[in-house]
Amino acid sequence: MQEYIQKRVLEICAYILETGATVRQAARRFNVSKSTVHKDMTERLPSLNKELAASVRQILEQNKAERHLRGGEATRQKYRQPA
Repeated sequence: MQEYIQKRVLEICAYILETGATVRQAARRFNVSKSTVHKDMTERLPSLNKELAASVRQILEQNKAERHLRGGEATRQKYRQPA
């Protein structure tokens, strides 16, 4: 793995651990695609640091479990705003 990729993986990992960010939020913050963030966290991070990977996986699973709530809230806000 190239050095710049390793650096990006660890930076995204630290950001997710600090903020509990979703894949979309991390992608927006680091100006990469959601697919890149997902691949970095699920495939590349475990080869660098298994403990960090386990911690990030836990946060991503929690975000996945809550995503239907965030989506419902976004829809609610959209229709609550006056047109």
